[in-house]
Amino acid sequence: MSGHHHHHGHGGHCCGHGEDGHDHSNDITPAIQSLLYSQIQFDSILTLNESVPKSGAAVVQKTWAERLNDLPELESDADEQLLMYIPFAGQVKLHSLLLYTAPTPSAPKTLKLFKNRADLDFNTASDLAPTQTIEVPQPQPGQDVFELPLNRAHWNTTTSITLFFEDNWSGGEEDVTKVGYVGFKGQFMALNREPISVLYEAAANPSDHVAIQGVEGVGGRINLGQ
Repeated sequence: MSGHHHHHGHGGHCCGHGEDGHDHSNDITPAIQSLLYSQIQFDSILTLNESVPKSGAAVVQKTWAERLNDLPELESDADEQLLMYIPFAGQVKLHSLLLYTAPTPSAPKTLKLFKNRADLDFNTASDLAPTQTIEVPQPQPGQDVFELPLNRAHWNTTTSITLFFEDNWSGGEEDVTKVGYVGFKGQFMALNREPISVLYEAAANPSDHVAIQGVEGVGGRINLGQ
């Protein structure tokens, strides 16, 4: 009966049985390695015109694995417009926006994006020129997340992004807009406050202590080159 432990039929890639034990993650790592999930300040997300408080933050807080879950879902309240302010923990370079909405006329259509603006309301968002405007495709049944590419040159030093969902696919007949998942791909950059020296000190300290064992009270200040 030997050789039958791969009963899931994954050709030997089931459950990390490979020599290095990393097989189980190969299929999902490329999709999520550049997600900026850990850099979003969830507590500071602000959504205007949401029908349920904190539901905007909730759809951003969904993990990649939960992206297609029905709930939580963000719904607009008084009309079809939504305005979401999402701050990051530092500077990021945004590459794309990930969006999932159920395939209904409530799916958003016109999406205007603003960079580093913590002060927008519906009036200013309607008047100001956005950093980028995206026409969101109409979702079809069985479809996964839309990955909407951003113009990278415009999103290099992003500390926050504001999403203005201006209308939906109902053509004005449906005044509720629904959003199921919001995510971001890109690169996180440490803030430019001497990151090199900080990283160097953190990396160098352990070896300093090894090199100067027995020297009391000098700490890491000794010049090892002498």
